[in-house]
Amino acid sequence: MAQKVVVKVSGMIDEKTKQKAIEAVAEIDGVDSIAAELKDQKVTAVGAIDAIKVVMKLKKIGKVEVVSVGPANEEKKDEKKK
Repeated sequence: MAQKVVVKVSGMIDEKTKQKAIEAVAEIDGVDSIAAELKDQKVTAVGAIDAIKVVMKLKKIGKVEVVSVGPANEEKKDEKKK
């Protein structure tokens, strides 16, 4: 089952660390898509993944705080309600 994992990485302060975060998450098997927001210091990964694996990979970059973990199709449900 696909999950959407959103984590805040305190050490992601520039483009170089943003790229390192994306590459770290890309190494995890089952990742379908990755998005990183430098302004909010958040990384979003979607796929058949475990949130713990995402956190363990990103701990190398900086302090990691899990923002949310949920089903990947959450956004589609919101669009239908509108």
